[in-house]
Amino acid sequence: MDTLRVGGGKRLQGQVKVSGAKNAVLKLMAASLLANGTCIIRNVPRLRDVDTMVGVLRGVGAEVQWLDEHILSIDPTHGLSHEPPEQLVKDMRASIQVMGPLLTRLGKVKMFQPGGCVIGQRPIDLHLKGFQSLGAEIAEEHGYVFIQAKGLHGAEVHLDFPSVGATENIMAAAIFARGTTIIRNAAREPEIIEQQNFLNRLGAKIRGAGTDQIKIEGIEKFQEKEIDYSVIPDRIEAGTYIIAAAMTQGDILVQDLIPEHVEPLFAKLQEAGATLEVSLEEVRIKGPRRPRSTDIMVLPYPGFPTDLQPQMAALATIAEGTSVITENVFNGRFQYVDELLRMGATIRVEGRSAIVKGIEKLSGASVAAPDLRGGAALVLAGLRAEGVTTIENVRHIDRGYESMELKLQALGADIERIGAGPGGLGEDGEC
Repeated sequence: MDTLRVGGGKRLQGQVKVSGAKNAVLKLMAASLLANGTCIIRNVPRLRDVDTMVGVLRGVGAEVQWLDEHILSIDPTHGLSHEPPEQLVKDMRASIQVMGPLLTRLGKVKMFQPGGCVIGQRPIDLHLKGFQSLGAEIAEEHGYVFIQAKGLHGAEVHLDFPSVGATENIMAAAIFARGTTIIRNAAREPEIIEQQNFLNRLGAKIRGAGTDQIKIEGIEKFQEKEIDYSVIPDRIEAGTYIIAAAMTQGDILVQDLIPEHVEPLFAKLQEAGATLEVSLEEVRIKGPRRPRSTDIMVLPYPGFPTDLQPQMAALATIAEGTSVITENVFNGRFQYVDELLRMGATIRVEGRSAIVKGIEKLSGASVAAPDLRGGAALVLAGLRAEGVTTIENVRHIDRGYESMELKLQALGADIERIGAGPGGLGEDGEC
């Protein structure tokens, strides 16, 4: 099993390019099942989650191949199955994003019920209620959910919470529904806009993504055509490296990002004493000698993103003063706290809040990544700690960061992988 060895005390300097957005590309891959032709997707990050989704698509009958290191070809036109592979659905929750496309295309889907996950309960009730509003029948038994519809119809769907996954699944399900569908209290994340743009390139009639109301005009079918689409950059990866610079008194240029996607982070880092120079597709960040404390309130977009909360907690551990970090999206987001405590951090969790009293120095220790973003937080803590930190369960980090150790090495970090190799993938990208 791979581990990361991180030597602390190095100041990050240089340039780093942001990879394609994991949380966008997985949904575009699922949406490609609706296409009436081949979809070429560019700027695809080489991640464990991407390889899992490749397996899901192949498991339902799509032809998927890598044309280049970061270019995928997906052809769903040779017959699809309505039942995704159970084990892959268990491996990655994002597999549920094929529900809407398969229901739309085949009129039915049978899927293993994913339930919650390590960072908190994430039931799919909102997805299912949306499908029911469109006329689908739902049955749940023996751990599976069965969804069937002889013909979907437009409807008004009001989400109790602006769930990204539910918004995306309902968008996909409504494309061929008779009439008009309106999703109210829709998620507003950039990844929603990306799915709208992708589906409209296929021939859908969707507008409103990026606002809390999305309107889908149902059409009969997509015309036969191929599309070529490039994925937006990963705002969470960009934010992680920006925070790493702030923690290490660094001076780095983060390239190939969309600055408006990470504006809430910019505001908080400026409060913490960092200096930022923002231009069209890049940002230069200079970290302070020691950051100041800052409070974080996690909220759905355009609020502060939950996927950057653990990394900001790592920064708070070495800040001057006490920070209060409140998580309002996932109820199990603080599992990384025990690992930071091993490194000498002073953190107390009370309900949905973590109270972090900053100290001058963390100490290197042996820790384990509890999840994807918690693992990233431990890497950042290791960069600032005295001595050596070893991080186990690197497979979690590999789910969302392409060759993280290589990018950090290029910035001057003392970090190396002990195990299979960069990203934990073999030459063909399989895990």
